[in-house]
Amino acid sequence: MSSTDEPDAQDAVEEPADQQQLVDIILAEQLHYTNAETAERGGLTVEQAARLWRNLGFPDPGDEKAFGDADVTAVAIVAAAIQNEILDEDTVFRLTRALGQTMSRLADWQVTILVDQLEADIERGKSSSRADAALELAQVSVPGFERLMVHVWRRHLAAAAARLTALGQNDQALLTTELTVGFADMTRFTALSNRLDEAELASVVEDFETRAGDIITSAGARVIKTLGDAMLFVHPDPEHSARISLDLIATIGARPTLPNVRVGLATGSVLSRLGDVFGPPVNLAARLSQVARANRLLVDQATADALGDAFETRPLPPRPIKGFGVLSPINVTERRPFRAR
Repeated sequence: MSSTDEPDAQDAVEEPADQQQLVDIILAEQLHYTNAETAERGGLTVEQAARLWRNLGFPDPGDEKAFGDADVTAVAIVAAAIQNEILDEDTVFRLTRALGQTMSRLADWQVTILVDQLEADIERGKSSSRADAALELAQVSVPGFERLMVHVWRRHLAAAAARLTALGQNDQALLTTELTVGFADMTRFTALSNRLDEAELASVVEDFETRAGDIITSAGARVIKTLGDAMLFVHPDPEHSARISLDLIATIGARPTLPNVRVGLATGSVLSRLGDVFGPPVNLAARLSQVARANRLLVDQATADALGDAFETRPLPPRPIKGFGVLSPINVTERRPFRAR
């Protein structure tokens, strides 16, 4: 080959950063231990370590060197909790399963959001490739967001502990409590999802979750989970729950970029476990939202009985509600003040 056939060094295209570089930056260490070596150094049996990784959401790597010093530290923390009898082994592994499921969803959510940033950086010419943009984001954002994540976790842990202690010392009360459960559901979502492309649909879902979540949390209620086109929330007071629901309807329904919304409320004994809520009020709130018309709030009798004079209630004709037999849903609106002419 002649010299003219050889690429000039200045004209050579720089190799993009590969996947391993990104992993190395995020983990900030080299992986040089097997599962057995990690378990031995951390103080767990191989079986316990394998169970730990499964609970945290990771597959069994076999004899692959897939662990580093931070993993040894993590194993040692779990081992110390078990060996010092701070927590029993079953409780420790239940906690690690909760951590694994939560962090897996959080990581997927964060990466999905960051993809938008990566694309924007490339369009503006800030980065030459997705890989380079991902590396830069990882180097800059991971340390700060790690500290933020721990801080937010502590704040939520304190709030959850406060809710628990407020229930009193009765063991049964610690398992169940009286709550009003709300289920807010976007109408005609299936038809909408068939009409929009993926980016447009993602924008609608995120806009709904953001606006609905802001309304719910700012009013002192708690979002339990989102289901794409729906949001489940709880509040101890039926009147507050009704106001939140009517605010959701007014705010979301007024947005031309969002579908209308309908809300079901039910009040009663609710079991809180694994970051979720269970019980008849949860199921009934979902059923009521499904039979509600667009921009309407339907509630059960228990919720209606607890509402004050600020609301108007109107029982609807009895109808079959799946799992509950024939019920009369109650339509709720805000009472308009009387104005003398």
